[in-house]
Amino acid sequence: MERRPTTPIPTRGFVMVLGAAALFGTLGPLSNFAYDAGMEPTAFVAWRALIAVIGASAFVAWRIRSGATRLVRPSALSPRVRGTLLVATCMGFALNVLMFIAFDRITVALALLAFYTYPAMVAAANVALGRDRLDPARAAALGLALVGMIAVVASQLDPSAGIRFDALGVAMALLAALSQTIFIVISRDGYDEVPSEQAMALVLLVTTIGATLLAVAGGAAGTLAFPVQTPSVLPLLLVTGVFAAAIPSIAFLTGVRAVGGTRAGILMLFEPVVGVALAAWLLGERLAPIQLVGALAILGAALILQRGAGGAEPATEPWAVVG
Repeated sequence: MERRPTTPIPTRGFVMVLGAAALFGTLGPLSNFAYDAGMEPTAFVAWRALIAVIGASAFVAWRIRSGATRLVRPSALSPRVRGTLLVATCMGFALNVLMFIAFDRITVALALLAFYTYPAMVAAANVALGRDRLDPARAAALGLALVGMIAVVASQLDPSAGIRFDALGVAMALLAALSQTIFIVISRDGYDEVPSEQAMALVLLVTTIGATLLAVAGGAAGTLAFPVQTPSVLPLLLVTGVFAAAIPSIAFLTGVRAVGGTRAGILMLFEPVVGVALAAWLLGERLAPIQLVGALAILGAALILQRGAGGAEPATEPWAVVG
């Protein structure tokens, strides 16, 4: 069964979470390219998740064939584990839906400011559950990372363009943050019998089905055929599904299991840094000096966490089969 390392926080776990954050950060520019090509948001979410499911499933098949892991069947899991995994899949789907609603009702920057409160929620939940102690180093890293995130994202708010504040939109973004919090907290060891890649393949499958049903229910079923009618957008969707969904999703869950939810939540604040930097490079959006300061603050928080972690690497990979 898959076990979490008992040694102090491994460097490999930090790299996985930071890598996942960086890859997730590409989603903003990639989605902009897809929308410019004529895709609708709901169809984009469905196709991104579908390609991610295919990619994750291929990785699962390769791992099983190579003998690195085995297929875990739902019938072999205890009712508690099955229930926890079901909650995780629902939270993954809810996150996408709620953020989609938030982006539609308020500005992207305001939605991100509300959503990225989740690292503080994760830290509070873990302290309340007795899983983590918010020592001075972690508290300093959390505060520094949140300030850096605000500096990076808030500078995107343009008062001259008007800030669309809508109570429902903000509530949806906060509920998305809560969904992410629940996912992280229960994913540390709530279903660790299930290898990370198999668990994320299931989460992505539920997201694919849910997004497709939403498109049909919203009268936008015809938009799902857009990539078939316009094959030129397929390479973009392939890159998005593999590098902005499948790979970072598996790396993120593996990283959460390795470094813990509090540290993973803080490290994931690197995501908006990458998103803003890529938007400046690829979309010509202006990069303000305060954003650079914010990026340095987040990287400083990661350095505080890593220096405070200490310890050696685990004897086995965080995702390896043991026993």
